[in-house]
Amino acid sequence: MPGIDDSLREIMRQPGARGAALVDWISGLSLGAVGEAPGKDPEAAAAEVAEVARISSEHRVFAPAGGVGGDGPAEGAAPGEPGQEPPVEDVIVTTASAYHVLRFVPTAFDGSVCLHLWLDRAEGNLAMARIRLAEVVDRLVLG
Repeated sequence: MPGIDDSLREIMRQPGARGAALVDWISGLSLGAVGEAPGKDPEAAAAEVAEVARISSEHRVFAPAGGVGGDGPAEGAAPGEPGQEPPVEDVIVTTASAYHVLRFVPTAFDGSVCLHLWLDRAEGNLAMARIRLAEVVDRLVLG
């Protein structure tokens, strides 16, 4: 089972990958990063990724009808609590030259982690990147 560094290196094999990071979207801290960082500042990039992740996970407008898997979050449970999955799987932000894909990582200890992939739009394949991120997240071992 791959850890953070192995998972990030695997993501960087994706054609068009410019950078990747595992981010705690509650604190805004990077738990690991490889490649380039958007804006050349890894700490600022992690904080901005965290803000996008927080916004998408905390607002019920993005939750599927009936909640995740039709069950919905437990009464009073907030995203980021242990065992609580965020209401979204991933977030995609597109620019003229790049895709930013944030894939939420469900964990037993804390649901506040996401993988961020910065993908060159001309060289990358967004559909394949999403599939690859999902595979990596399924195998990722944190702790």
